[in-house]
Amino acid sequence: MLRITSTDSDIGRVLPRRSFLQAGALGLGGLTLAELMKLRAEGAGGRAGKPRDSAVILFWCSGGPGHMETWDPKPAAPAEYRGPLRAIDTSVRGVQFSELMPRQAEIMDRLAVLRTVNHGTGDHTKGNHWMLTGFEGPAFNAPDNTQQRRPAIGSAVARLRGANQPGLLPYVGVPHLRGGTDNLFHYASYLGGGYNPFVVNSDPNDKKFSVRNLGMNGDLTLQRAEDRRNLRLDLDRLEATAERKMSELDEHQRAAFDLLTSQQVRKAFDVSHEKDTLRDQYGRHTFGQSALLARRLVEHGVTFVTVNCVPWDHHGSPGQYKTEEGARLLIPPLDQAIAGLVQDLIARGLYEKTLVVAMGEFGRTPRMNKAAGRDHWGNTFSVLMGCGNMKMGQVIGRSTHRGEEVADRPVSPQDVAATVYHHLGINARNVSFRDLLDRPMPLIDSGEPIRELVG
Repeated sequence: MLRITSTDSDIGRVLPRRSFLQAGALGLGGLTLAELMKLRAEGAGGRAGKPRDSAVILFWCSGGPGHMETWDPKPAAPAEYRGPLRAIDTSVRGVQFSELMPRQAEIMDRLAVLRTVNHGTGDHTKGNHWMLTGFEGPAFNAPDNTQQRRPAIGSAVARLRGANQPGLLPYVGVPHLRGGTDNLFHYASYLGGGYNPFVVNSDPNDKKFSVRNLGMNGDLTLQRAEDRRNLRLDLDRLEATAERKMSELDEHQRAAFDLLTSQQVRKAFDVSHEKDTLRDQYGRHTFGQSALLARRLVEHGVTFVTVNCVPWDHHGSPGQYKTEEGARLLIPPLDQAIAGLVQDLIARGLYEKTLVVAMGEFGRTPRMNKAAGRDHWGNTFSVLMGCGNMKMGQVIGRSTHRGEEVADRPVSPQDVAATVYHHLGINARNVSFRDLLDRPMPLIDSGEPIRELVG
């Protein structure tokens, strides 16, 4: 059975001194659930109309997976370019993947690969920001290199769409959003803290898996919380003439309590309900069980889930993996997780509504370095997409024969973002927000949904 608890010592100290209504601090700079609800309500004016029942699962590969070792192998290139791995055929004639991706190769007819995504930078910080928001970020060596300039795609979705089901969270990060390289830009920026992701901060592959950021102190049972709530309601009746602001705060606290104690939320996070055979299909590792949890979340009504898969910065220099070493460690579990998820979504009739995306901030240098690694490369790299209501079984764009540059059909980070928004029913070119200086900031200013996918 899933345990939804809080293990943070600060939360444990706070609960005895404060009411149950502040149980479940989210790890967002001390935000409580009640504060989160209030922030979301304050920003709800920017939300779109009734949302479509659609969702996104993003496999985020911070550090930059090599396109040669994943979705764009170059078997005819010289050895120093093609690298140590073979290419294998997929279910689509003429399309090959790395030998470490046999599961995805089998279902290529249900996937699409963008092989010419590019932004031209080899800077982790810029690239992370670019791919997660659609806009170039600060340079690694800039004084503001941790400052997020635009909202992450997931945060914009939380603002514009909210959750697909009442009482669920719109945007979740699993198992955490740490690690990788300059993995900093998953948050809401000027949209406000209420649109930051809810971060699980626990590994679903752990036998002791618990959702640390959604829970109560150990001695505060649901029955005791309910008793305290009833007591508070009795006091509220005696204070019927209280100020309007207090009444509004009570509303946010009630919403926080409902989320905190919701059986629907608890069930969504409880991967122990899944059959062992299905858990094996996803893979008994962090990538696989995080993907399974992502499926459970979107099935129950979460709109956007980021599955954080790290680390991919394989230079081969001291303290870092060589290309082959890192590839053999990370690609097989990623392959199993993605294929297991897609097959499960299809079996459950959820693939039409769910867009699966896998990407990092850039690719790796086509020519291997002297340490048997690859360095940073933003001139062309691959992004995987899968969705039942898009045109699958195709490769979009072609890189040069050694994987160095775009040969035809360049795709920008904003095109990727615009495609995600399009799937969710958001016309991103028509949306703008106000930043902290009250300036209009477009959600997308140049990108277009990828026509080969969406028609």
